[in-house]
Amino acid sequence: MIYKISWLIRALLYKSFFFEIGFLSYLGKPKYIYGFRKINIGSRVRIMPGLRFEVHGDGKLVISDNCSIGNDLHVAAGGHLIISSGALISSCVLITDIDHNYTQFGVPVFDQEVKINKTFIGRNVFIGAGAKILAGTFVGDGCVIGANAVVRGHFPAGSVIVGAPARVHKSYDLVKKQWH
Repeated sequence: MIYKISWLIRALLYKSFFFEIGFLSYLGKPKYIYGFRKINIGSRVRIMPGLRFEVHGDGKLVISDNCSIGNDLHVAAGGHLIISSGALISSCVLITDIDHNYTQFGVPVFDQEVKINKTFIGRNVFIGAGAKILAGTFVGDGCVIGANAVVRGHFPAGSVIVGAPARVHKSYDLVKKQWH
């Protein structure tokens, strides 16, 4: 309990650096944060130690209310990346909306232009340990992403997404109220 109080104090101290940190949010010791003023953290967001936030250019990162984030989350945003309310993110997860181009042979990748592809995480999504959410991914509300999945594409609400590359394993029919 004492360590959580220190995390709450850290969030209060960081509040002046971030665009916003909501009420009762706490923050474990981060590894690296770039683009503080472009990060908006909602209320009751719990972030464990080891996070790495990078917000480049005109990008913006929004973590909505009541999210729980495990150790060693890495988020790289160059556009408007949103993690919606109620998300539960396990440890060692990557979420990005940045793709690196490799069009010029012999030129290092980091010297080539990057491409921004919108990435969105819906409400009440569970992301398993080690998952990689790549640029251009839309994850609908209530989805479950399996551990170590490599996710790119559009996934409708209620999908269970597993594998590398990730595929829908099963989905919930909201009308019939059953899995298929």
